Amino acid sequence: MGYLLGLDIGTSGVKALLISDQGQVIGSASQEYPFYSPRPGWTEQDPEDMWQGTITALQKVIEKFQVDPKEIKGIGLSGQMHSSVFLDNTGSVIRPAILWNDSRTTKQCQEIEQLVGKELLLEEACNPALEGFTAPKVLWLRENEPENFERVRWLVLPKDYIRYRLTGEIQMEISDAAGTLFLNVREGRWSKVIMEKLDLPMEILPPLVKSSQIVGGVSQAAAEATGLLAGTPVVGGGADNACGAVGSGIVQPGRAMMSLGTSGVMLAHLEEPNLPSGGTIHMFNHAVDERYYMMGVILSAGLSYRWFRDQLGQMEQVMAEQLNTDPYVLLSDEAALSPVGSQGLLFLPYLTGERTPHGDGNARACFFGLNASNTRNDLIRSILEGIGFAFRDSLELLQQAGWQGNSIRCIGGGAKSKLWREILASILGLQVQTLNTDEGPGLGAALLAGVGTGTFKDPSEASDAILSVTSTIDPNPGWSKVYAELYPIYRSLYPALKPAYDNLAKITV
Repeated sequence: MGYLLGLDIGTSGVKALLISDQGQVIGSASQEYPFYSPRPGWTEQDPEDMWQGTITALQKVIEKFQVDPKEIKGIGLSGQMHSSVFLDNTGSVIRPAILWNDSRTTKQCQEIEQLVGKELLLEEACNPALEGFTAPKVLWLRENEPENFERVRWLVLPKDYIRYRLTGEIQMEISDAAGTLFLNVREGRWSKVIMEKLDLPMEILPPLVKSSQIVGGVSQAAAEATGLLAGTPVVGGGADNACGAVGSGIVQPGRAMMSLGTSGVMLAHLEEPNLPSGGTIHMFNHAVDERYYMMGVILSAGLSYRWFRDQLGQMEQVMAEQLNTDPYVLLSDEAALSPVGSQGLLFLPYLTGERTPHGDGNARACFFGLNASNTRNDLIRSILEGIGFAFRDSLELLQQAGWQGNSIRCIGGGAKSKLWREILASILGLQVQTLNTDEGPGLGAALLAGVGTGTFKDPSEASDAILSVTSTIDPNPGWSKVYAELYPIYRSLYPALKPAYDNLAKITV
């Protein structure tokens, strides 16, 4: 039996996932590594920690499953988007990586909009200038650490750095490059006009490679460090969301997924790069050649539910321990006792601001419509419904861009709740499906390795070999009618509260 290996280079650690060349998930091993916050709002990571974590995870997975390295046909990588790794002319790291969730670059985002122009930026990069992206980090480095900026020979992203350490080749893969703001997303090439307007040298941008393209082999040094066989093929891989899409089968027209994690992501496969107006939504190159995906982001999806559990769900936590179950199971059971619409109670899930559709870091969460009849169960259900309404905001933008489908695949921790899936189906007007595996990005990376090495013809064949739908929930017509009446009210709340959000942000309390 042959194997394919997927490496997911995340924010908290690396995961090595092993699958057979027949499409069976064998298992995985992980290794955590730290991130640092030298100042409030700053998040950084040492790329060497990522590499050492990768070495350990690879050693663990080989030992755990008694794999002969000769039987590993190929390796793919997935990684956190946007995080900047700066290399000098010897390929050495210049400073810690500035991560995707670092918020130091507000000023630089404004500069990008002024220098490039909002319209040209959307035409070329298909995304607005946001703090998480890579370009503002490069400008920050130039303005605040000029001595380090002068040393920069290459800009790479985390999974591209790990691939460099595995193969010795410095490149950037296209679906990850789409998150830098330096790529012409529609044409799949570096944007000379953006680099010129920002007065940045084109030479710092490495050669672009495709996701399933074999871009090198494991070097002798990397083989000795990891236990892999020297020469094992390595493919370009993909950004975490692109690989997550491949690992969830979002590789054909009409397919879409939503992830219910700490943040919420709604992602749809697109044949053509159509960008809608009227909301902050992202469009990137897919890990499927010459295809795209559009993505809406809810910053505090599962985080809102967790906030209730931590602050107001102590009883459920105690009971769950006694009953040997999950507190979320008990919370979901209680939410089910509340009627559809939570007796008129609405929740805006903006605990940490919001990305889609508002792009507003000042927005804040609130309960609206609280009355004397509301119960604790209503509070819980309204959180689930409010996140559902936030997903509908993203869905409407995806549909404006041309996505057409009648079902959506649901992954992440929140997908375990049948009630939540029922609520989502009824709010979105879509069938909500779950899959037989929830490995996501690591699985997508392994499947891309399978495509690159000829095990599979293309990502569609690869995902079909391993994925199957395990449950389907249809919209409840009665619930959908109630939600159709509540959604316009939900939509009216943000513009009504926007002045108050901005005024509150000016006050330090």
